[in-house]
Amino acid sequence: MAIAINRVTNANIYVNGNNLLGRAEEVTLPDVKMKFTDHKALGMIGTMEFPSGVEKLEAKIKWNSWYTDVWQQVSNPYNAVQLMVRCSVETYSSVGRISEQPLVTFLVGQFKNIPLGTYKQHDNAEYESMMSVTACKQIINGVTVLEYDALSNIFRSNGVDLLAQYKINTGA
Repeated sequence: MAIAINRVTNANIYVNGNNLLGRAEEVTLPDVKMKFTDHKALGMIGTMEFPSGVEKLEAKIKWNSWYTDVWQQVSNPYNAVQLMVRCSVETYSSVGRISEQPLVTFLVGQFKNIPLGTYKQHDNAEYESMMSVTACKQIINGVTVLEYDALSNIFRSNGVDLLAQYKINTGA
C-alpha cells in the first residue's frame, strides 16, 4: 500500500471579500473545542465526562505591516467581519504530487483588538489581531466537513446535523 502525504504550505486571506494577498504573515484558525462536563453519581466507581456544548472560538492574524483599508474594516468591535482563508491541500506519493484540492475556511466574528504595532530598529513592524469567532465553516474540494454557528444553533459534521434531535426535543 502506497503512502499518501497531505501538505498545506501557504494560504491567502480575505476580509469582507477583499483579497489581502501578501498582507498577513500568519493566520491561526480557531479550534472547535467541545466543552465537557463531569458526571459522577452514587454507585458508580468512576467519574465520566460528556459533551455539553462548544467552547468560545478565537482566531489570530499576524499582519506584516499597517494597512489602513484593513483597519477600517476590523476596528469596530460591534460589527461582524467575514474572514475567508483559502489554501491548497497538496497530496504526494512515491511518484510525486498526485493531487491538489482547495480548502476554504469561512469565519464570522468581531475583532477584539486593533494593534498599534511593535517597532524595532531595522525590523518590520508587527501587528497581531485577535478575532472572536461566532461562526465557521470549512469546505474541502466543494464538500462541507464542518459548520458551526453559535448564534443560529448550527453544528454539522460531514453534512450531519448534530443538533437535529436536540432541536426537536427543545422545540427550537
